[in-house]
Amino acid sequence: MKLMTPTDSIFLLAETREHPMHVGGLMLFEPPPGAGPEFVGEIYHDMITHQDFQPTFRQRPATVLGGIANVGWSYDDDIDVDYHVRRSALPVPGRVRDLLELTSLLHGSLLDRHRPLWETHVVEGLNDGRFAVYVKFHHALVDGVSALRLVQRTLSTDPRDPQLRTPWSLPRRRRPQPSGASLLQALTGTVGSVAALGPSTVSLARAALFEQQLTLPFAAPRTMFNVKIGGARRCAAQSWSVDRVKAVKRAAGVTVNDVVLAMCAGALRYYLAEQNALPDAPLVAMVPVSLRTEAEADSGGNMVGTILCNLGTDTEDPAQRLQTISESMRRNKKVFAELPRAQALALSALNMAPLALAAIPGFVSSTRPPFNIVISNVPGPVEPMYWRGARLDGNYPLSIALDGQALNITLVNNAGNLDFGLVGCRRSIPHLQRLLGHLETALKDLERAVGA
Repeated sequence: MKLMTPTDSIFLLAETREHPMHVGGLMLFEPPPGAGPEFVGEIYHDMITHQDFQPTFRQRPATVLGGIANVGWSYDDDIDVDYHVRRSALPVPGRVRDLLELTSLLHGSLLDRHRPLWETHVVEGLNDGRFAVYVKFHHALVDGVSALRLVQRTLSTDPRDPQLRTPWSLPRRRRPQPSGASLLQALTGTVGSVAALGPSTVSLARAALFEQQLTLPFAAPRTMFNVKIGGARRCAAQSWSVDRVKAVKRAAGVTVNDVVLAMCAGALRYYLAEQNALPDAPLVAMVPVSLRTEAEADSGGNMVGTILCNLGTDTEDPAQRLQTISESMRRNKKVFAELPRAQALALSALNMAPLALAAIPGFVSSTRPPFNIVISNVPGPVEPMYWRGARLDGNYPLSIALDGQALNITLVNNAGNLDFGLVGCRRSIPHLQRLLGHLETALKDLERAVGA
């Protein structure tokens, strides 16, 4: 048996039926030219022959001293690969909508704690000939960014590479440090670090937090997103061209992330208005951003802060909304840039504190939330990737919804696209898929407004 880290233990302790604590991803693949109808079956049967399971994929929670749980890991030597790796087919007509409905069901179900905490689902039957792979890992086992990197290691830039790699049989690498883009993994270590900082450091961080919020309405409005949630999930996913986003960036003189946030802000404004739930005050997003200097660009680890951003959802003009977002991000990045590293970490911890509290089952603050939604932009491959010749057509990250944070938006760049993955509480966020249409409308609004 191996003792768990406190972070791993917290994710298991916080999990309930209403709060599944796993991260997932949905990958869409285009079979190689000439592939026959048996191609997906061959992929699946090749996958289950890979039974050299690395230690992470053999771990399951142990019970010690007759009943104490969530303090240690045990290792299974006999993995039931047919349980962990499953093959499914969509019903006719095999629409992407059917795939997302299946993904929603899979993403809302708990992992079996009597087995290693991961699953892989190979899904065929899409009417356009593509196939999908949905993977999920418990956050106690691996964080979201690490899971994304792990899956990317199975891919190749060579479309003629015949080798099929699986995440569980890859050679081990040293576990990366938690990334701010993987907020749940980072928050326990970061929040815990605040206690070790001196009173003057915490005081400076609080002052910086106040200065950051000067660009905000100081507290975000309460919305339909900031409620207790149920256990069922809805997932939605779609890709947008990086070139379209960059055209808006160049025309408006802002950053790519500013344009992404403006897309999300416009979509949220449309969605909330449609639900008769648009508040008068602007929504506030928590946005993980890199605080790394140019000199540190190639150094190991991560240096990520959590920025609070005014989304300008009270503004009808999309160009003005984009400038509001850009100015909010610029000013609040400046707050972080002027802080020593310890204070920057402390400020990030203060920003993330509501997420730490939300991980406690049943806790939802009775006061106005400091932010309404987490929007994460995670780095991904910049060139086309292949898996035994099949091209990665979409790579959609699917994160965790929490009490008080019923909707999560995460995106990753994938060659020439930005792949958005949306996860929402099925009860609290009705018609989640409409947000995809609103994202497209918001991008068109921006293109017209700035002349892109």
